Amino acid sequence: MILRGADRLVGIKTTPTHNGLRALLNPLLPLSKTIKALTFDVFGTTVSWLSTITTALSTAAAAKLASPSHSHSHSLPAPLRTRLEALTPQDWTLFAQQWRASYNAFTHGFVPGTTPWKDVDAHHRDSLAALLGEWGLEGVYTSDEVDQLSRAWHFLPPWPDAAAGLRRLGAGGYTTATLSNGNRDLLADLDAHGGLGFGVVISGEDFRAYKPAREVYLGACRVLGREVGEVAMVAAHLGDLEAARGVGMRTVYVEREGEEEWGVEEERYQRAREWGGFEEVARRLGV
Repeated sequence: MILRGADRLVGIKTTPTHNGLRALLNPLLPLSKTIKALTFDVFGTTVSWLSTITTALSTAAAAKLASPSHSHSHSLPAPLRTRLEALTPQDWTLFAQQWRASYNAFTHGFVPGTTPWKDVDAHHRDSLAALLGEWGLEGVYTSDEVDQLSRAWHFLPPWPDAAAGLRRLGAGGYTTATLSNGNRDLLADLDAHGGLGFGVVISGEDFRAYKPAREVYLGACRVLGREVGEVAMVAAHLGDLEAARGVGMRTVYVEREGEEEWGVEEERYQRAREWGGFEEVARRLGV
């Protein structure tokens, strides 16, 4: 975990032990004295998506293949059945990664005030339909089945440290808020499903913009009633933190396996070389 101030970095490194995390750290006084609220990225930072989405895809395919054609209202033509049967667990993992990549491309390519508004639920549904076509699976699922499958993103599990860390921060007097591109209904379901207990739900939908647009970060600080320097952005993506820092927010980097978008060979990545989790954030903030 890297905690960034406007003019300095404070690093916390944690290593796994048999009973949790053991901290090897530097002092964190500048952050603990100034932060009043923390905003959290959700997808990848607070909740884990890859295994759940992969399982949802492979389970839906298995259920379709197991449905007897004589009793199912949407029986599969033989070529589609053959194509579906040929897909391996590794294929479904790749499909899930491409689905996630389409979300990143969608949000990063969105231009506030210019691009027609579409929320993330609608994007997930549309991109799933497009990917099914690209994979030669168009027609495998009915429209209603595509709708249902696209909602798998509403039921992602939290990372092991997330719920407990959020509870500690809230109990310690810090405001905890989502700051995600996910739409409000999606975030509310993730909060309830994971027992996360966020104090405030803030979405890019509130501002008709998506991170990394500055409107989202500044809008979140306004919603929280705080100066930007009193709010820390917590994320597993250095690009997200770079944008938040650009408007004056403090930042906390939490490493999550497979989530970083910057390459390990990049100098900006090398600056972030010590890691932690939500509970370590809470402990270093004195709660």
